[in-house]
Amino acid sequence: MMSSVEKVKILVVGDSGVGKTSLVQLICHNEPTSNPGWTIGCSVEVKLHEYKAGTPAEKTYFLELWDVGGSTSHTNSRSIFYNPVHGVILVHDQTNRKSHQNLRKWLAEVLNKDNMKLLGNGYEFDPEQFAGSQVPILVIGTKLDLAESIREKGVSRSSSIAEECGADEINLDCQQVKSLAPGSTNAVKLSRFFDKVIEKRFNSGREKCYKHSR
Repeated sequence: MMSSVEKVKILVVGDSGVGKTSLVQLICHNEPTSNPGWTIGCSVEVKLHEYKAGTPAEKTYFLELWDVGGSTSHTNSRSIFYNPVHGVILVHDQTNRKSHQNLRKWLAEVLNKDNMKLLGNGYEFDPEQFAGSQVPILVIGTKLDLAESIREKGVSRSSSIAEECGADEINLDCQQVKSLAPGSTNAVKLSRFFDKVIEKRFNSGREKCYKHSR
């Protein structure tokens, strides 16, 4: 039965140390990771997701979350993980402004996966290129507990790439299961993103076929 369940591939990218592995553990297994190791290459976790849960269109899908190692030494070899890609989760550490600024480079790297050798390390985020890619994006900021104490000291946040991409943004503490508690704002945003990825992957093509057949 499970072998007939369709799947989508979602990349989880961001700088080393921002908490991607802890985030994926929380999303897929609903539990925190006490001592996550550094990801070398890529690690894949799987989650079952109910698309359009509670509606007549409800259907179960597999979500593959590809946790891609953020080391700069592997920049030129990471492209093997980027094809195909149905959705992207951009992860940054809210206590590290540079990791947020680098999300533009990560998104450009994923979108330019076929030309990485030509681009070298000079990735630049092009809003027009993103607009044409139609890849659903979700921005997640980790270490919310630490960020809140820093902001109390007057450190302001930089503007978000989420606004530029028209993407939802979630801020959470990966060590707190309640961060993604069912029914919470964060959980709703995450589920909405997963639905959007599935919609783009499977239903966009069907809608086009339907329009052509009319």
